[in-house]
Amino acid sequence: MRQTKFYVIACLVILLVSSTMLEAKTWTIGVLAKRGAKTAMQQWVPLSLYLTEQVPGEEFIIKALSFEEVRTATRDGSIDFILTNSSYYVELNKKFGAQAIVTMVNSKQGKGLKEFGGVLLVKADSPINTIAEAKGKRFAAVNPASFGGYQMACALLMENGIDCGKDFSNVMYMKTHDAVVMGVLNNMVDIGTVRTDTMERMANEGKIKMSDFKIVHPVKDDFPFVRSTILYPEWPLAKTKATPDDIVAKMKKALMDMPEDSEAAKAGKIVGWIDALDYTPVLKCLETIGIDPSK
Repeated sequence: MRQTKFYVIACLVILLVSSTMLEAKTWTIGVLAKRGAKTAMQQWVPLSLYLTEQVPGEEFIIKALSFEEVRTATRDGSIDFILTNSSYYVELNKKFGAQAIVTMVNSKQGKGLKEFGGVLLVKADSPINTIAEAKGKRFAAVNPASFGGYQMACALLMENGIDCGKDFSNVMYMKTHDAVVMGVLNNMVDIGTVRTDTMERMANEGKIKMSDFKIVHPVKDDFPFVRSTILYPEWPLAKTKATPDDIVAKMKKALMDMPEDSEAAKAGKIVGWIDALDYTPVLKCLETIGIDPSK
């Protein structure tokens, strides 16, 4: 009799667990793999494990995406969430209805930063001291699609009468931020642009000396890194158009509660997440340089 009772209870437990597992849904988080799929997975899989643990009955997985795959996956609804750079998010918002949930607080040299900017740099002995003096010179950037390594600076230059596409004698795209800095240092170009924290990181690594450079159009405030442009919000994590509000609310709470010392935060090289910032400045930046993100 006792064995029969135990058997019945065990069956009920199994049925309950099985039912819960059947009800669980898998949610896919697309991630822009700016440094390749392998690196993206190493950086963000711990986040999916954290969310799966913190949101009972739900499973989260990471899908590394190329720049073009970010567009198609968001458009087709093959992902439920997307983590991408600020300018790409504006495009996804305008074209496909993606909506930012939270903004990343990046961890840079021990500092938590919710915004970043662009830097215009020349060699310390360069005759270029102002933006106007950069006209007709050789210019280096990371990539035309790089927000911090091209688009921010081009908006600033455009506002000061210089068109990146017309007013330099030559424009070189050097693929990485480090390469742009070294291009300026080695006289391959006259002026370059990189995202904030690049120069300080390279200096800490012994690759350059800050004294070997000048910052064109420097902004003086309490931001911890040299910069030339205004500050723009960091990467957002957004929901795609069809993602239900209930799972969004659960996910957001888990993200906002994520401890700074968690494995997910350390692997992601972030401090945590905050309420989504206003990405209107990003839209204005793109419009300034003639990019319509809705097209």
